[in-house]
Amino acid sequence: MCSSANNTNIQSSPDPGLILELKTRRPPSLEGRAGCETWSVDFSPDGAWFAWSMGHGIVWVVAWPLDSEDSQQGESDRGDKSFSCGHSVWGLAFGPRPPKSALAKRPNHKPLKGKNLLLATGLENGVIKIWNVFTGDAMFDLHGHEGVVRDLVFPQNGKLTLVSSSRDKTLRIWDLDQKGKKVQVLSGHKDWISCCCISSDCSMIASVGRFDRMVCLWSLRSYTFIRNLTGGSHKTFYLLASCDFSPDGALLATAAFSGSSWWIDLWDPYTAEKLATLVDYCDIYGQNQISAIQFSPDGLHLAIVTEDRALRIWEPGKKGMVMQTKQDRASNGICCNFHPQGGVVATGTRDGHVRFWRVPRSVPSLCHLCRSILRHSVSTHQMEPLPIPRRILEYLTYRNIPDRLKTCYSSDEEEWGG
Repeated sequence: MCSSANNTNIQSSPDPGLILELKTRRPPSLEGRAGCETWSVDFSPDGAWFAWSMGHGIVWVVAWPLDSEDSQQGESDRGDKSFSCGHSVWGLAFGPRPPKSALAKRPNHKPLKGKNLLLATGLENGVIKIWNVFTGDAMFDLHGHEGVVRDLVFPQNGKLTLVSSSRDKTLRIWDLDQKGKKVQVLSGHKDWISCCCISSDCSMIASVGRFDRMVCLWSLRSYTFIRNLTGGSHKTFYLLASCDFSPDGALLATAAFSGSSWWIDLWDPYTAEKLATLVDYCDIYGQNQISAIQFSPDGLHLAIVTEDRALRIWEPGKKGMVMQTKQDRASNGICCNFHPQGGVVATGTRDGHVRFWRVPRSVPSLCHLCRSILRHSVSTHQMEPLPIPRRILEYLTYRNIPDRLKTCYSSDEEEWGG
């Protein structure tokens, strides 16, 4: 199948937050059929490349920004690239991901010439293919998963370590320096794993099980199980969809849905305490699904993709949304990813397209910056004995966030009584 991309500037869109949309060209016989979904999108660590799974086993990689002078002049290593994976692509990730301090030394974030930029793609048949983005070559395959590879993530330390989660109920930690020959397997989930993420200090992995409703924490240092976070819901049946660590690693957000409501729980991963819950209700039963969440690079906002809106932006602790797109159930967004410099979020849809949204930029307060730097290296257990005023301690440990927040109200609220 021949696939290509068409860049469409939609500045005249009725939704002012939409910057542009990338659409795939397919034979009419494939439109709307299973296999065309954009299950995953990602920006490269320096923000110079963007990749999305455009359906039917094809991954497209384009230079970012799409209207840059380098792209228009056809400079070397700036052209669009496509990778044919042979099977549907459910997860993808650029790597390795160097610490933010390393990226900050290059303010223009130009792509590194002569360096390898890897792209890992997780396939429906359980195989993970590793690509060299600059050459377009498939480097090697990783075998071991026995189900769909749903999520992939590189730690933020520059190492060639890849963490994968699968519907085979396991997570695997691959050493790409050895072409994946050295593998650690983490078992404990009882059903499909929806999502996984890594803390910024590279000490913990979090994973959520879609049907077993387990939120598991694992040690990335000893490859052992730490704990299961419980007490996230009053519901008798619900599904877990996504998870993400805050950039300082002091918060873990998990997303779940059931019936006519979705909610986001904020946890302290060190103490296993649930700090806050954001809940949304809908009058239409079964049509309020949440698909994906991700913290912004500065930690001020959380991007939310739901069934009824392409994108919401929430500031943890606030009652309302900082931004939300118009209601549009036809959008069917299923994934999202922030540009590493912030300001832009990409969302993938079930029809294989991807949209780029302009999101609010805020100047972090001095308090927030101090907390982010401190919590990146100091755990909650280390914070609590410090001789500091209680109000400051509550702020530093995120216990100043209201524990119950609602975005709208309905009769379904009674299910959450107590």
